[in-house]
Amino acid sequence: MSDLQAVAYYGILDASYVAPQDWLAKYDALVAGGAGLIQIRAKDATPAERRALVDQVVEHRAALRSSLSTLHSPPQPPLIVNDDIELALAYPDLGLHVGQDDLPAAEARKRLGSRRILGLSTHSPEQALAAIDLGPKVLTYFAVGPVFATRTKPDYTPVGLELVRFVARQSPQLPFFCIGGINRGNVAQVREAGARRVVTVSDVLLADDTAAATRQTIETLSSRSAEP
Repeated sequence: MSDLQAVAYYGILDASYVAPQDWLAKYDALVAGGAGLIQIRAKDATPAERRALVDQVVEHRAALRSSLSTLHSPPQPPLIVNDDIELALAYPDLGLHVGQDDLPAAEARKRLGSRRILGLSTHSPEQALAAIDLGPKVLTYFAVGPVFATRTKPDYTPVGLELVRFVARQSPQLPFFCIGGINRGNVAQVREAGARRVVTVSDVLLADDTAAATRQTIETLSSRSAEP
């Protein structure tokens, strides 16, 4: 199982924000910007469409690994899929992220085996504590959010910075990522609340220079001026 303790930025390649013709370019930009983990998310796609999107990235990564240019390219981060265990199991190395209403994490771990990445969304102190209790034998990481209002998930009530502070106070063994409405304008607030790892979606995907936006997010997150 991958150790994500050192990962500060988790990128999501989301089909809601990325046109098909830009799919691989945006993937490359997230990698170039320093994403240490990338999720493929295509909530509104059919299983076949989702498989085609994953195929593109998997084949692209394989081509990069076999190319001489990899000597000068950033390493390819672990890749996971959102809420589709059958799709994850169709490939040898894909991880999985599940939500509270998806396949239970313990069952997902049994099916995935011990080696793959498995993440879980949490939206309350109780859910976060339950994720911490599951521990590294089940989960590789958990997510906390949505911290702020987000058009990616408009039906979710923001949990606010207080939940970030609560989880940070637990000093969990598992790495946790803060997600939801986080952007370059407010990531310092999230850092000040105790976050060391974040996910951003629309802010970097819709930027003209996604790599630069990703780097700026990481730099702000690690800035000394943002220390609590």
